[in-house]
Amino acid sequence: MASFDLSDLKQKLLYYFKDENLLEESLRHSSFVNEHPDPDIRDNERLEFLGDAVINLAVGHLIMQRYPDLKEGDLSKMRANLVNESQLAAIARKIDLGKYIQLGKGEIQTNGREKNSILADTFEAVIAAVYLDGGFNSVFKIIGDHFSPLLVSITTSDAHTDYKSQVQELAQVIHKEIPIYTVVHESGPDHDKTFRVELKIRELRTEGIGKSKKMAEQDAARKCLEMLKSDPQ
Repeated sequence: MASFDLSDLKQKLLYYFKDENLLEESLRHSSFVNEHPDPDIRDNERLEFLGDAVINLAVGHLIMQRYPDLKEGDLSKMRANLVNESQLAAIARKIDLGKYIQLGKGEIQTNGREKNSILADTFEAVIAAVYLDGGFNSVFKIIGDHFSPLLVSITTSDAHTDYKSQVQELAQVIHKEIPIYTVVHESGPDHDKTFRVELKIRELRTEGIGKSKKMAEQDAARKCLEMLKSDPQ
């Protein structure tokens, strides 16, 4: 049994588990298990693996429903922009997931509850726990509640916008320089990596995240473009 009350979290998820052991497992980070060598407990990494697939399926379903005429390539780009570490971590923060995660002492000391990677991975594990406990329809409702508002802000033109070219043109006009893109972090297995890229123009810096280097560069360029347009100095 968990040593802390999970009723608030269940209320935020709007889902009540038949098997609460699944929820407890989804909140158990490997650093905690390593410090508590109990053969009856295991970490959430297997659930994280399953949750990643379930979230991608559910979000893919949502996108196809909303944009019935989009081609496969654009659907993939749109899903990758929605399902990434920073976005999942933002949703985890929205439901205050960090306070329920069981961490080892080292992770607690390094503020692990606020790390995007831990928050995103744990959210994936929680989604897997819901899937195993209540099936896809239960998961689909939770995913829909959190991702549908994000879909509203996405337009079909987003998949075709070349922010890098726009930034390069604007940067050459304003600063007489071209942007420099640097990969600063990679995470995930080889078949499903997430990239974080830094864009630099003189003192201006932005970071972008995507499922490929090009997508991360576009994300960084989009943020940079907003800054250049609002404050060209």
